[in-house]
Amino acid sequence: MASLNSFDAKRTFNVNGKEYTYFSLAAASENGAGDLTNLPYSLKVLAENMLRNENGVAITADDIKALGSWTKTTKVDREINFFPIRVLMPDINMGLLCELTAMRDAIAGLGGDPSTINPLIPVDVVVDHSVIADFHGTGDALQKNVAMEYERNGERYSFLKWAAQAFKNVRIVPPGSGILHQVNIEYIASVVAELEQDGTLYAAPDSLLGMDSHTTMVNGIGVFGWGVGGLEGGTAMLGQPVSMLIPEVVGCRLTGELGPAATPTDIALTATQMLRDHGVVQKFVEYCGPGLDSMSATNRATLGNMSPEYGATMGFSPIDENTLSYLRISGRSDARVALVETYAKEQGLWRDATAKEPVFTDIVEIDLSKIEPCVAGPSRPNQKMPLSHVPESFSETVKDMTGSAASKEVAVAGKDFSLDHGKIMIAAITSCTNTSNPTVMMAAGLLARNARAKGLDRKPWVKASLAPGSQVAADYFEAAGLQGDLDALGFNIVGFGCVTCMGNSGPLEAPLVDAIEDNGLIVGAVLSGNRNFEGRVHPQCRANYLASPPLVVAYALAGSLDINITTDSLGDDKDGNPVYLKDIWPSPQEVQKVIDDVITPEMFRNRYEVIHDGTAEWQALEADSGIEFNWPSDSEYIKRPPLFEGMEVALPKVDDINGARCLIMAGDMTTTDHISPISVISKDQSAGQYLMDKGIEQKDFNTFGARRTNHEVMVRGTFGNIRFRNEIMGGREGGYTRHWPDGEEMSVFDAAMKYKADGVPLVVVGAQAYGTGSSRDWAAKGTMLLGIRAVIAETFERIHRSNLIGMGVLPLQFPDAINRKTLQLDGTETFDIPGIAGGLSPKQEITCTITRKDGSIEEVVLICRLDTEVELEYFNNGGMLQFCLRQALVEAA
Repeated sequence: MASLNSFDAKRTFNVNGKEYTYFSLAAASENGAGDLTNLPYSLKVLAENMLRNENGVAITADDIKALGSWTKTTKVDREINFFPIRVLMPDINMGLLCELTAMRDAIAGLGGDPSTINPLIPVDVVVDHSVIADFHGTGDALQKNVAMEYERNGERYSFLKWAAQAFKNVRIVPPGSGILHQVNIEYIASVVAELEQDGTLYAAPDSLLGMDSHTTMVNGIGVFGWGVGGLEGGTAMLGQPVSMLIPEVVGCRLTGELGPAATPTDIALTATQMLRDHGVVQKFVEYCGPGLDSMSATNRATLGNMSPEYGATMGFSPIDENTLSYLRISGRSDARVALVETYAKEQGLWRDATAKEPVFTDIVEIDLSKIEPCVAGPSRPNQKMPLSHVPESFSETVKDMTGSAASKEVAVAGKDFSLDHGKIMIAAITSCTNTSNPTVMMAAGLLARNARAKGLDRKPWVKASLAPGSQVAADYFEAAGLQGDLDALGFNIVGFGCVTCMGNSGPLEAPLVDAIEDNGLIVGAVLSGNRNFEGRVHPQCRANYLASPPLVVAYALAGSLDINITTDSLGDDKDGNPVYLKDIWPSPQEVQKVIDDVITPEMFRNRYEVIHDGTAEWQALEADSGIEFNWPSDSEYIKRPPLFEGMEVALPKVDDINGARCLIMAGDMTTTDHISPISVISKDQSAGQYLMDKGIEQKDFNTFGARRTNHEVMVRGTFGNIRFRNEIMGGREGGYTRHWPDGEEMSVFDAAMKYKADGVPLVVVGAQAYGTGSSRDWAAKGTMLLGIRAVIAETFERIHRSNLIGMGVLPLQFPDAINRKTLQLDGTETFDIPGIAGGLSPKQEITCTITRKDGSIEEVVLICRLDTEVELEYFNNGGMLQFCLRQALVEAA
């Protein structure tokens, strides 16, 4: 906090017997900052952040005035900077801590002090992405999965324990505590932060960057922030601002009331489709309207969580009485609630039914009364459809994948059932989207109770699992007497973390896998997650549908995607009569009564008072001490990152790109799941071959997520998704390409290394929404380590574009109406991209020369997507972390 206070905005208020100083939007507006008081609530928070951090360099008085001139009709095309108060990190991004550790080594080698490399703002690391549902359907599944998790990840967890003592401002939430986003809203988030500087106590809106795209879940309780890649998060940790253009803000006006058959999940899936269709990429979405009055904070969090799926930077809900109700029930102190209410009202951040609706860039209307039960699939979160359309959707999927929708019944060895296209192999209540929400979780438990009472059971081929987002959910299931009903249907708790949604669904039984693979069966999964991209949930599940937790239970009973669960029987009761979904669906009143009866603030307090202690397994882990890490020479989990090898204090020379080959040509909606290694490691992949060459057996491969701190494994898995189609390879799936000029087929990694040996630079050619999906930094790191100098695409997803720049990879954009298809590219071409060595400028035009196999030449003008001066600095330094390291050296001099 280093404000010049150009607009004399400092004011004070008293609450809880304390005096707080704050930067008043009203005062700044009166003193020449423009109209900050009538901005959308989300931009008001941004305005406060700029007032508080004004320093004349990163944030100037003119920047604040530019935001003050924001109106619906005047788009302010100006770069501004945002300083988050804190950072949130899943363990899957612990590679950043490895990179900070390598920065300590590098700065020591350059004559600096390694102890100066620390996060400058608080960092909460939540270990939640490493638990796998190996065991399920039994009372000891949780204990066995925890034991397996520690066996696989002991080296990683010991490193985290070392990091917690070695770095300032790092706090670890140990394994088994919950999903980071749910832990964030239930415990970490303050909503209004208390900051002390030079003896003065300040109040400010809580703000953060999270190294997972679903960080936006916390927008539901009025906390400002979004997901970024590990690289951008790293620069924020090191005190650098986040550069952005002043965003447009789309209001999502909610009206009406939800019907008895619909759930908050159905609202989220409907909003995802409507907002994606409307177009909100790189914009803020802010929820408003009378429908918000009756929407609980957990329902708002469900909407906020899906922001990456509809493409927005945030899905923000303002602070109001429902926010305070959530803070109370989640165990926050009376003093905290009083501070939030008082500050929000003082600052003009309080919303109530009488408040004037802000002016937005545009409005999307959603009538809650018209929302019907739905799912999304088979491969995108925005493919929303009514339940009745699932059989038709699945039939089309089978036809697309096999050329025929005909039935294909197959006997399973050693089982008394057969499999066919459409069988549901996995039914999982998982992911932060829904498990944070007691409304849908209790509905799932009550539906399980009602199904049991009717004598129904899940189908025997369905692998069911329950992975709550926090331990509190387990407590309220137990208190409500519903866990036993879920257990009876196979929904035993398998872990507290991000499980099936990120591909940690664990193996299917071998006879089932054999039947599926040997006969080319198209089978699926139903999960209460937020992502269902190809190859993500499970290698054998080709069609994956997102659904509310009660629908996940219902589909486990049905066992098939090929039936209409709105009209077809889920099974027979004890007397042989058919049972339909309507017969076991709990009413909203029934659900709410159980919530009111069993959930208490003490449940939250009891869990979170000891959350940092960890389990006995965590406490027993041995870890190094000291400020420099002893890198284990024989580890295949923890390796020193190569990012700073050969680095000098002077800026590196950046050459033009000449004679580049196309390694990858990607179609629309190529996601970071296609690019970044995720889920299981196959022995047939380059990464699996590497591990076997190191003497590691397939049973010990673990997942790519667990080996993210081994760059040798990760670079071999980049572009290796089993469902990815490199258009250079036609319709072939998997991580393959052709090496030119000979045209030989080989793995992406092998081709990249062959090009590297020959000194040939590489490019990727992409399409629309390149890099959409989770904020996976390895999608950019792997791209760089493969030798790719530039990615040329029609449009970029926000986080991935930023991450590419953070790794020194140049993002270039085709002009409108020009793309790989209009240019008739086939991968045999070479690309010359001049002007880089002479110095680039933001958004400049670059003429790329494309030379075809027959020698003909075509020129196309590309747009340099280094959008800001800060991004240009990162690129010229060779990456964000290199920039930060040089800055640290300068500041220490």
